[in-house]
Amino acid sequence: MRPIRRLLVANRGEIAVRVMRACRELGIVPIAVHSSIDRHALHVGEADEAVEIGGPAPGDSYLRGAAILDAAAKTRADAIHPGYGFLSENAGFAAACRDAGVIFVGPPPEAITAMGSKLGARQRMEGAGVPVVPGATPTDQTDAGIRAAALGIGLPVMVKASAGGGGKGMRVVDDVASLDESIAAARREAVRAFGDGTLYVERRVERPRHVEIQVFADAHGGCVHLFERECSIQRRHQKVIEETPSPALTPRLRARMGEAAVAAARAAGYVNAGTIEFLLDGRGDEARFYFLEMNTRLQVEHAITEAITGVDLVHAQIAVAGGAPLPWRQDQLTPRGHAIEARLCAEDPDQGFLPQAGTLVACRFPHIPGLRVDAGVTRGDTIPVQYDSLIAKIVAHAATREAAIARLEAAIARTVVFGIRTNQTLLARILGHPRFRAGDVDTGFIADEQTTLLGEQTVADAGAAAAIAAWVAQQGDGGAAASAIAPGVDATPWTTLRGWRG
Repeated sequence: MRPIRRLLVANRGEIAVRVMRACRELGIVPIAVHSSIDRHALHVGEADEAVEIGGPAPGDSYLRGAAILDAAAKTRADAIHPGYGFLSENAGFAAACRDAGVIFVGPPPEAITAMGSKLGARQRMEGAGVPVVPGATPTDQTDAGIRAAALGIGLPVMVKASAGGGGKGMRVVDDVASLDESIAAARREAVRAFGDGTLYVERRVERPRHVEIQVFADAHGGCVHLFERECSIQRRHQKVIEETPSPALTPRLRARMGEAAVAAARAAGYVNAGTIEFLLDGRGDEARFYFLEMNTRLQVEHAITEAITGVDLVHAQIAVAGGAPLPWRQDQLTPRGHAIEARLCAEDPDQGFLPQAGTLVACRFPHIPGLRVDAGVTRGDTIPVQYDSLIAKIVAHAATREAAIARLEAAIARTVVFGIRTNQTLLARILGHPRFRAGDVDTGFIADEQTTLLGEQTVADAGAAAAIAAWVAQQGDGGAAASAIAPGVDATPWTTLRGWRG
């Protein structure tokens, strides 16, 4: 056992805030790192100490492993929590932490390496008896070799980068005419994004659901799953709304997928929190599922798992990283109720989901029983262009799916974000869509329903309209009304907000 007393969070935004608040609950000193434009960010204010590590671009700051380790040494940090994104799945950084005598709150570098290669992970899963999508990994990595493998499997197929993630280096091929260009495009993108042009081919599962299983393992041989999360509502492989339990799983199917996920984690020699992602083909007891990949880190959507199980995954991460055994056995984990999470993002769905940047003149979330909001920003903060567009995760928990949906709809309607465009209206439309209400979704849902989900955006909240009206009506008060919404602002929104469109 090695107790952690000072923890550096090598991240920013809502996950950094989340981990730091967990540190305070555990009596651990939270330490922040930040880029030059994040000096006044919310996560910096949550920390007891903060170190600037470079310029605005991630490559100049949050991806600089050496600078982060220097900050850990300067602040006498016992451990580093990587959050998600940035260096969270970087085996080299995890190994450097170990070499420096700093605890990495995550899996060992060997497990990250084992599951970081999609080809290696496929082979490992096959050896562990975990179902994988039928496919081929040709030793002939020329375009002709990939083409032959695709035709051998039979179209439609997915051409994928071995080192890929987030949909990069991946192409769907439905016909022979587009095969050659798809292979070349996937390879170019893979080289550009990952420095590795190795490709493999999988049979395309038509209209699958994306269901993932939360796993957790310790260094003493303990390994459990904490049930599933339905992640089919996504756009270009980026999740938008997640829920648990999945409407498609029966108790028998849930047990089968949970057992497969634990087998996958054990096969990887895994320790700490991770997620096994599956494609689900069909519904009910006889549905087929296939291993997709393993995320060797905490997931964005971990909050819904916490909601239905009553556990704190970050507390457990810190304990296990310090050498403690898992705090629960499998038979002690029981899901209760239903939880749904919506990702509120600074983006304009009507402009091709163009990321938005600017100042949050107003930012307010409702206080509703059963509601949890994990936000990385507050009123007056600036959303920069250099980082992820996530503003907040809004999570509703209730006894039933219907009640959870209603609670989340109420929360979305009463959320006020003013100063930049967001996907708030899109979230409301998804929650109200008949197919979503019926649980009849797959990974193509947003693309299939875009004519009803996208369109003219309106102010989704009466509170936002009231704030604007109050601001304008009292513009002659010397700016008092404006300052009440955004301190330091002394004019109307029509004259001060850059990029404002009514």
